[in-house]
Amino acid sequence: MKYNLPVFAALAVSLMSASVPSLKASEFDKKTIITISQPVAVQGTILPAGQYVLKLQDLWSTRDLVNIFNRDETRLIITVQPLHATRQESADKSDFSFYDSPAGQPTALRTWFYPGELNGFEFVRTQPMVAAASSSAPAAARKTPARLPQHTVAEDPHALVAN
Repeated sequence: MKYNLPVFAALAVSLMSASVPSLKASEFDKKTIITISQPVAVQGTILPAGQYVLKLQDLWSTRDLVNIFNRDETRLIITVQPLHATRQESADKSDFSFYDSPAGQPTALRTWFYPGELNGFEFVRTQPMVAAASSSAPAAARKTPARLPQHTVAEDPHALVAN
């Protein structure tokens, strides 16, 4: 009996490790660190130059929500519900595209694709809250048509440096 105990223990450990999948938090929530050198608008909120963390909401029922946190993930800056976007070929790095912006206005985030995926997120272009509130022009006159996106691909699969 004392010889069988180590065999059973080894068998139990191997069965337990085989049935429990290995999960990486970054792949589940698509955690991506973005460093920007100039202000970027995300659906009406302006992010000043700095480092931010983009993550999908943790709840299974709300996987369409993207949370944007400060660098330390101690403060939620904005939660947005982007549209679904697709692309023809995946890349091994995070891929972001931006709307062209008029002079003096921050560039606006258009799409975000996580490394290795064909499905991503498209962010609706809206007027920044600060600019929209201070303008006396009617809302229809302030809208800027969307132009072709500028693409930036990150060197690190989970980080982007936008210039």
